[in-house]
Amino acid sequence: MKKVENKIMLITYANTMGDDLKALDRVLKQHFSGVFGGIHVLPFFPSSGDRGFAVIHYDIVDPTFGDWDDIDRLGEQHYLMADFMLNHVSIRCAEFQDYMQNGDNSPYKDMFIDWNKFWPNGEPTEAELDVMYRRKEKGPFFSFTRADGKTVNLWNTFFQEQVDIDPYSEATQDYYSRNLGLIAKHVPLIRFDAFAYASKKPGTSCFFVEPEIWDVLETGMKPLRESGTEMLPEIHENYTIQLKMAEKGYWVYDFALPMLLLHGLMSGRTDRLIHWLNICPRKQFTTLDTHDGIGVVDVAGLLTDEEIDFVRVKVDEITLPAQPYMKFPSMIKTSGKQAQRYQLMCSYYSALGADDRAYLLARAVQFFAPGIPQVYYVGLLAGENDIEALKRGEEPRSINRHSYTEEEIAKTIEKPVLQHMYRIMRFRNECPAFSGNIEIGREHVDSKLTITWKNGSHVAKLAADFNTKHFIITRTDDEGETVIFAQ
Repeated sequence: MKKVENKIMLITYANTMGDDLKALDRVLKQHFSGVFGGIHVLPFFPSSGDRGFAVIHYDIVDPTFGDWDDIDRLGEQHYLMADFMLNHVSIRCAEFQDYMQNGDNSPYKDMFIDWNKFWPNGEPTEAELDVMYRRKEKGPFFSFTRADGKTVNLWNTFFQEQVDIDPYSEATQDYYSRNLGLIAKHVPLIRFDAFAYASKKPGTSCFFVEPEIWDVLETGMKPLRESGTEMLPEIHENYTIQLKMAEKGYWVYDFALPMLLLHGLMSGRTDRLIHWLNICPRKQFTTLDTHDGIGVVDVAGLLTDEEIDFVRVKVDEITLPAQPYMKFPSMIKTSGKQAQRYQLMCSYYSALGADDRAYLLARAVQFFAPGIPQVYYVGLLAGENDIEALKRGEEPRSINRHSYTEEEIAKTIEKPVLQHMYRIMRFRNECPAFSGNIEIGREHVDSKLTITWKNGSHVAKLAADFNTKHFIITRTDDEGETVIFAQ
């Protein structure tokens, strides 16, 4: 099993680059040698919904995808990341089914959060409900009827196939220990999905509640310390939260970069981007696209409301053909504010108007930004919005979740923009300069950006103009300066 290293990570489902894990391994070996050092295989366990995020149990790989041998085979050549849900389980899991069958006599009864018992008065006041960070218009609970005939309202943050769990209960902590220990035998890095919702306290937002959230993370980390497994907490919220977690030494995501790059490439301005590159965490994974939408809440304060709207309007114009087939993007509510746009549903390539030059520049900046780059499989193939998936009635996020056959991949990778991108990715993985120190140029011209990495005699430099989309990547070592790519 390979440990985490400073090389680009692929994000993919087990069955979206070919039919299963064996096909994924085949595709990577055949077409992407040297392009990736790591792979985040999105949930590959038996699941009852939410595209894998309603896990029934973690002890086996979903047989539709393969088995642990297939995961281990991928792990021989790449460092791997797997998902674990601290906040919720599937309602089909054995623990919840036992509770439904045996009620208060179930050893798992304390795993689940009774909505009415949670609140001192049996239900939240209007003020308490208003301050909550919610993903639903109504309260985040769902009613279940147990075998004894009693109906209970249980906390349910996301979808009906999921039910939240109490991280402080002994039954939950045993569940964490058992399953995290199992996953850690196969991967060096585990992603705690939506962990911030696991910190619940009456009268608060019930989202990233301090100091409780640090106890929740520590509870999740306990089973991983002996094996040396690392953890990446996933949270879509204001960038200041990522800074807080980075200060405590955690890996974090850079979810601000996607919107900042869109703004820069659409406006020709680099000042907002340069500011972020100078203050962002260094121990982070960068993204432009993921299995979810393009995060909006992450850049509040880095972009003004007007600048965010500028990007949103342009992306909405691009997604106009898709809008009759999808619901409005996810909404949230925070205290004192109206419902806000949470994400933009669009592939990153489409968001840039399918402009090869803009897309290649965006990726070049990502590969030079602080942190380890992640590339989502649709972005790896410069995929456009999948409107046909929406027409089939699939959920809004399916606009950026096209499943590629092996034949499609073999044909798609011949596009010049992709061959150029893979060349830059291989350079990012093998150049020693990226393990050194970074300098971000403070340009006097709004459209210019310069990023330089130095490690001993090794230097990698990106110089770009966001107006013209011209950029050049150079490498300097003992043998002199070499142009890696220019457009």
